Amino acid sequence: MEFMLDTADTKAIKDLDTLLSIDGVTTNPTIITKSGKDPEQAIADIISILRPEQKMFVHVVSTDYDGIMAEARKISALRPENMYVKIPVTRAGLMAIKQCAKEGIHTLATAIYSAAEGYLAAANGADYLAPYVNRICNYTNGVAEVVRLLNMLSANNMKARVIAASFKNANQVNELIENGIQAVTVAPDVVTQMYNHPATELAVEEFTENWDKAYGRKTLFGE
Repeated sequence: MEFMLDTADTKAIKDLDTLLSIDGVTTNPTIITKSGKDPEQAIADIISILRPEQKMFVHVVSTDYDGIMAEARKISALRPENMYVKIPVTRAGLMAIKQCAKEGIHTLATAIYSAAEGYLAAANGADYLAPYVNRICNYTNGVAEVVRLLNMLSANNMKARVIAASFKNANQVNELIENGIQAVTVAPDVVTQMYNHPATELAVEEFTENWDKAYGRKTLFGE
């Protein structure tokens, strides 16, 4: 499974990349605006700290077919490899995904709210599919809909990988990992929930205290 960070915060990316195995970074227009930077600079800053094997996903802003394709070609050219264009599964977006596949431009179909949308984007040649797990919960069971999409792809031997997005909490991530999700993209605050269980720190403190009482030190070996 691939584990991506959903953020434009370069400090958080550096910190979590040191701590965990990070396969890439996803962004969207809202995330970029929250960075407080010029969009071109925000994107360039992220690219500058990624290793070649880490993937970068940049969202188009244009909503018409010609505009999406123009932005897709520019985004694709930002790196020699592992550069992906995020395109919403609107009518124009689906057309653009199909054309990008013909041109060899890697895409992530995004803003997916149903398994059917994901399936159609996969059929058009999208490399990744990003269902919005928590947002889907406003309409139906978000986790169940993503699992349904996974089953549809598997049953039809389709190559597209599902990269689940829009998580409210760590449990949603856990459920999809348990169900064989191929990739997730997670905001830094939810990532922290995944590894920072308060009981873990309490256990470590207890072990250290017991050791110190018995041996008068807080290290395994003495001087």
